[in-house]
Amino acid sequence: MKEYIVYQVDAFTRTLFKGNPAGVVLNADGLSDAAMQRIARELNNSETAFLFLPDDHTCDGMIRYFTPTVEVPTCGHATVAAMYAMAVEQGLGSRVFRMKTRIGVLPFEVLKTGRGYKVVMTQGEIKISDPLSETDKKQLLGLLGLNSGDIDTRCPVQIASTGHAKVMIGITDRERLNSLTPDFNGLKRFSRTIDCTGYFVFTLQSDTPDILSHGRMFAPAIGIDEDPVTGNANGPLGAYLVHNKIVDTATDCLCFKGKQGESLEREGIVEVKVDIKNRQPVQVRIMGEAAIVFRTSIQIESDQIRISK
Repeated sequence: MKEYIVYQVDAFTRTLFKGNPAGVVLNADGLSDAAMQRIARELNNSETAFLFLPDDHTCDGMIRYFTPTVEVPTCGHATVAAMYAMAVEQGLGSRVFRMKTRIGVLPFEVLKTGRGYKVVMTQGEIKISDPLSETDKKQLLGLLGLNSGDIDTRCPVQIASTGHAKVMIGITDRERLNSLTPDFNGLKRFSRTIDCTGYFVFTLQSDTPDILSHGRMFAPAIGIDEDPVTGNANGPLGAYLVHNKIVDTATDCLCFKGKQGESLEREGIVEVKVDIKNRQPVQVRIMGEAAIVFRTSIQIESDQIRISK
């Protein structure tokens, strides 16, 4: 029998029950894939992060991410939650960790602040596909409950990725954004057609000077009808905005805040920094704070999971 330390953390917020909740298992060495999937299903957050000791000299540790139904290669809010929980558990100062993920070894920075910690996640390789075909675009808009008149004409509907791909759908109206009721079963089927499981609908219509974007993210194909606040959507959004010259690309970086979760009453803020070279995005980092909801432990023996206080 081994006792595993488990945290529940709200990421991209300093307020309990806001932002995006994530499970974190700090000492996951020894857990099987099946056990991790069961823990993620039991905690029932959009993602649960599992931290492991390093397996070689190239990293300071390893991290894996599970939704309630599948493993995913990377996750922004669960990274913020995991590094925050580790910093609190160990009483860390500011430092950088090189963490091995399914998309490579990435630097995750923990910054000690007067209010606790801020976590900076360097995301993976930027990939931006060609816009969807008109046929696929029309079908997708219908599944989201949108029509062509809702689309921001500056914004092609296309897949962007910094490690976990999302379809970017820019629309003109924030009220329209918050009233969407997608066809989740239809989106599941459509995900197989385009080989992408996430749909980030966003608008650049904002009445707050320091907020550039508002968004909603849907991923029913991996068991997440709607994700409250998504680092791996807001991050690639920054790369997408630079790539398509929707923002000023004459500078060496784009820094902005993206807000998400309003429709779920779980508002959170993702800070995004995109390094720019020759008017193209070259690296994306996201930043966020967090709030601990609880710390507990679980004991596992013979593949049975028991909760202990």
